[in-house]
Amino acid sequence: MVNLVFLDQETLPPEAHLRRPEFAHHWQSYDETQPEQVQVRLAEADIVLVNKVTLTAQMLTTLPRLKLIALTATGSDNVDLEACRQAGIAVCNVRNYSKSSVPEHALSLMMALNRSLHAYRNSITEGRWQQSGQFCYFDYPVRDLAGQTLGLIGYGTIAKDLEKIAQALGMKVIVAARKGQTPTEGRVSFEYLLENADVISLHCPLTDDTHHLIAEPEFKLMKDDALLINVGRGGLVDEAALLLALEHQQIGGAGFDVVTAEPPTADNPLMHALAYPNFILTPHVAWASRASMQRLADQLIDNIEAFVAGKEQNRLV
Repeated sequence: MVNLVFLDQETLPPEAHLRRPEFAHHWQSYDETQPEQVQVRLAEADIVLVNKVTLTAQMLTTLPRLKLIALTATGSDNVDLEACRQAGIAVCNVRNYSKSSVPEHALSLMMALNRSLHAYRNSITEGRWQQSGQFCYFDYPVRDLAGQTLGLIGYGTIAKDLEKIAQALGMKVIVAARKGQTPTEGRVSFEYLLENADVISLHCPLTDDTHHLIAEPEFKLMKDDALLINVGRGGLVDEAALLLALEHQQIGGAGFDVVTAEPPTADNPLMHALAYPNFILTPHVAWASRASMQRLADQLIDNIEAFVAGKEQNRLV
């Protein structure tokens, strides 16, 4: 009998049907798990399903029975992968499940900011249209995506799908080389992208190298009407620097779906940035179309069944 424990099932919505594995097993799930509860809840676990709960090296050394960590996401920054290698614990993740949902969300943020939809809607609720006395008013800029340059930082599946959509809308797309590296064929330097892109979209993982990839020096290089889109990870951007860039009108606006610490505290710079009409924040839902969520749930169980059958699938370790 294989013991499976899901530490934070509440991170999956109820409409995503999570089928049970076909092999003999015992299933235990918790809506959420605090750090001090991890070791007790996983004491008898062979397989753990986890989304955001952190699994540290210290925790893993106390769980000799654990054989597989099945991530319910693509990102793995909440798991000490090196400790898993040393302990002989396999790790797998889910991949490409949101290849339509995330690019569409990024595009939605671009469009909303380019057309100032958020700003105009708010101004209408405040009575501005009636005050104008005209059939329309021009308080905020309205721009077309067609003819603009989209700069991609990170070039995985999601970025490539966004590239196709952007090109279909008439945008020029450029892709950055890694920061500090000489660009290879098909790439431009990191600095060139910052200086020339009208829209910059982030699609890279959060690592030591990419932490605060965009900070005060980078904002100074951007066009004063450039948009910054982040549907990747919150820590990619120095949020305090973004708030200052918006305050001093160094950039044209920003659309974020992620925050460094989620949910954000009331004093997070992005919560203060909501006061600006050219900033949009959504609660990490870019991935969460119904189709994407079901693909994630299905692939999660597929990964587990493959592991029990002795097959490697979507393995990180």
